[in-house]
This record gives sequence, structure tokens and C-alpha cells, in this order.
Amino acid sequence: MNSQKTKLDDSQLVNQYINGNEVAFEQLVIRHKSRIFSTIYMIVKDQYVAEDLMQEVFIKAIRTLKSGRYNEEGKFLPWILRIAHNLAIDKFRKNKRYPTIVMDDGNSVFETLEFAEGSFEDAQMKKDMHKSLRKLIQELPDAQKEVLIMRHFMDMSFKEISEQTGVSINTALGRMRYALINLRKKMQQYNIAYDQNFYS
Repeated sequence: MNSQKTKLDDSQLVNQYINGNEVAFEQLVIRHKSRIFSTIYMIVKDQYVAEDLMQEVFIKAIRTLKSGRYNEEGKFLPWILRIAHNLAIDKFRKNKRYPTIVMDDGNSVFETLEFAEGSFEDAQMKKDMHKSLRKLIQELPDAQKEVLIMRHFMDMSFKEISEQTGVSINTALGRMRYALINLRKKMQQYNIAYDQNFYS
């Protein structure tokens, strides 16, 4: 019986689960949990946090499926990965990690934080500016924010982004470009762009 279930595609398993077959969801978990865990871990960088968030992802997925609100046309994996990265991003917003974002001209938004040689004031200023940057990223339109986070925080290729979001590679590239343009504008608006202390 189990061997038959492993041959079913995701949409068939989803339909079986919606119709009351609890084992079908277990098969989906087994099939995709490593990919879901990796997606979360690449953002939060903490095994235990990632494991907790993975449980939240499955709980949210179960609630959606049982409520009848699932309508992803058989694209279960991109759907559940979107849930995973949204939850991980929410966690990231409360995290004190500061990944480097590269603008479209090849320059880093901020250099990697190196507090050892700087004064306390410099270190505090960098922390404040990184906090401002995270806030600006959250203000971007959802589609642009999604691509920027997938590319720079999850280190995904544009092909992977295209597959996960269900858009063409050109569309993903376009969204990334607009995200960087808008981010640059916001940084200039708040007078935090091209500060000589932080740009090479």
C-alpha cells in the first residue's frame, strides 16, 4: 500500500488527504521535508529554530487544506515552500544577522560587519543602519521583496526562483531589478545610500 502511495503525485496525495486520508499528508511530509527544512535553515541559520518553524509550516498547511482554502492547482511544493520562506522571513526580521545585499551595479549595500577594529559608535551606527535596511526591504512590494530575499538571503538561482514562484526567469530578473532600484531610492530618501563609511 505504501509503495503505491509513493508513486502518487503531490496533487493526488493532497486530494486524498482532503478527502480524509491522513497517511497521504505523511507521504507529502516525507517527500518534501528536507527541501522545506533547507529553505528555512538558509534564512534562520539555526537548526533548532528551523525545526520549530518546519512544524509551524506543516500546521499551517494542514489548516489551509482542511479549511478548503487550498487552490494552488496541484503546485503543492511551491505553495508549501512559500509558506516556509514567509515564516522564516518573519523570524529573520527579529534576527540580528546582517547578510550582504549586492546592488545591480555590483557594490555591496553594506560591507560585512567587522566591529573589532571600529569604535563602539561605528559599530552602533552600522547596527542602526542595518536595522533601517531590513525595514526598507519589508516596505518593498511583495513580489519584489520575495525575489530579493530568495536571491540574497536564500542564495537561490533565478532558475530556482522562477520555478518556485511560477513566473518566467525574465520576470524574476525584472522583479529583482525593480527591487534594487526601489531599495536604492528608499536608501537615498532616508539619506543612508552611498555613505562613505559603509561603501567601498
